[in-house]
Amino acid sequence: MSTIDNSAATAAVALERPKKGMSVERAQGRIGVLFATPYTLFLIAFGILPALYAIYLAFTKKGAFVGFDNFLKVFKDYRFWPAVEHVGIFIIVWLVLLVVLVVTLAILVHSIGLRWLSGTMRFVYYIPGALAGASSVMLWLFVLDPTVSPVSWLLQALGIESFVGAVDASRLPVVLAVIAFWTGAGGWIVIMYGALNNISKDVIEAARVDGAGPVRIAWSIQIPLMRKWIAYMVIMSFAGGTQLFVEPRVLAQASRGVVGQDYSLNQLAFLYAFKQNDFNGSAAISLVLLAVAVALSIYFVFKGGLFERA
Repeated sequence: MSTIDNSAATAAVALERPKKGMSVERAQGRIGVLFATPYTLFLIAFGILPALYAIYLAFTKKGAFVGFDNFLKVFKDYRFWPAVEHVGIFIIVWLVLLVVLVVTLAILVHSIGLRWLSGTMRFVYYIPGALAGASSVMLWLFVLDPTVSPVSWLLQALGIESFVGAVDASRLPVVLAVIAFWTGAGGWIVIMYGALNNISKDVIEAARVDGAGPVRIAWSIQIPLMRKWIAYMVIMSFAGGTQLFVEPRVLAQASRGVVGQDYSLNQLAFLYAFKQNDFNGSAAISLVLLAVAVALSIYFVFKGGLFERA
């Protein structure tokens, strides 16, 4: 009888365990919903609804449907295609700089054996990201002026004799890319460092036993296993890069017109809305930016395997 009773008790416990597991999962789900609800509400209020209103404005004029007329008007504007070129060159320079240097620096920091030194380096990299965009540009106004810059010797070596020369049209995409990299790269280095920590040490040790050096390990093991995180960085950075506004606007004011007020697409949309009182044209520019960003983001999502499960 005792054996039967013990078997029955064991079976009862076994039946209760899934229920407890289910209750834990249910509680975790409720907590997840609790945390996600405020974000969802803000997303609807300040993301989805404004986007829907922008779509309405882009295809209407004074409340009447006009099809693609607003887009055609924007495309014929002599300022539109130069702004597209400016933003395109900036994004290419910035993304190449970001991917190459962030991944390289993250691998170098991760390879440091001393924990306190790697932690210090991550903190130093992250400091620039604590500055707001406008504050960062203000700092760079001094860095780019050879008369007060702490690296005036480097500017003079590059043939830059004045602030106006530093923000010349031929140099401006690179200058903006350097400013954006200095501001945002630190946070990405920290993220890439975390991705490197997820790589099994056994895999690295096996590669070393087979005779692979640091460069070979980085190229053949670490970078391929970081592919999802690199794709995520490219998507987020591309989305931010298309919104280029603060940096050229501050530089335009500081250079007294050397940098145009319509240098980027966001600046042009701002001029349409608040200088020309044409919110329909501004919405059309916004939708063009959104369509390009979404299309390329989808490409990088599938190319980088962002949602693939290991």
